Amino acid sequence: MKKISLLAALLVLSVLFTVKDVWAGPPFNNLEGVGGVAFNPLAYLAEGDKDFKIGNTDVLGKPRFGGWYVNLPSAKIDWTSIGIADTLFKRVEVSYGYQTINWENHPTFHKNNIGAKVLLLNENAFETKFVPAISVGTIYKRTSSASLREAGLTNLRASGEDWYAVATKTITQLPVPVILSGGVLSSGEYVTGVLGFNNKRKTTGFANVDVVLPHGIVVGAEYKQGEKFATVKNHDYWDAHLAWLANKDLTLIAAYTGTGAYGKGTNTGLGNGVVLSAQFAF
Repeated sequence: MKKISLLAALLVLSVLFTVKDVWAGPPFNNLEGVGGVAFNPLAYLAEGDKDFKIGNTDVLGKPRFGGWYVNLPSAKIDWTSIGIADTLFKRVEVSYGYQTINWENHPTFHKNNIGAKVLLLNENAFETKFVPAISVGTIYKRTSSASLREAGLTNLRASGEDWYAVATKTITQLPVPVILSGGVLSSGEYVTGVLGFNNKRKTTGFANVDVVLPHGIVVGAEYKQGEKFATVKNHDYWDAHLAWLANKDLTLIAAYTGTGAYGKGTNTGLGNGVVLSAQFAF
């Protein structure tokens, strides 16, 4: 019943947000609310109508909103996320994401994510055609401390911070535009922080590629390297996704993700599953 309700909610979103004439498309509000794809941030800032101004100033942009549903049947997990992001002064992105992870025979985890991203270098700066956009950012994450205790994870912290740097470039010289992105992440997270945080940090890499096809279709893939600690080894994550820019405001996404085999020793894999998302740019 939960799955049916969530799918119905996504359908309702698509109906409510189907309006006139494009600021839809990447960056989306990712699973933690940050402007990116599903797992990873992009250097681009999340904002809606890029022509919107308050008077003659660019102090505050229009926000973007995203909802996600992830089903991982091997681990019997229903994972839902909602996020919102906005841009200040065409230079700083602020975001918030809320996640609920229903895991059969385990406590339910609730995770809050507060993000900030600064655009250091604009794409094609210095009147070039090859310079990528470069941003740095942080995400403060807090998961359910009571759920950690109930799961016996009393040695882990309930909160932690991610720090990242990312470069993103849209290549327009090809027959169709191709978005390439890659970066580094410093974190102490277990399962993106849902299962708490280690006192130590690891530095990992991530990458994205998306191809923008005619008729508002975007196909792509992303990869996120897992942090490997002495006792727990986060598995690498990947996904292949298909996005449809239904109109200038609305994007619908379907994806298939892999998080590693479930129940294999100290590996934190949760199996493979289907991902659905609705994204709205005001």
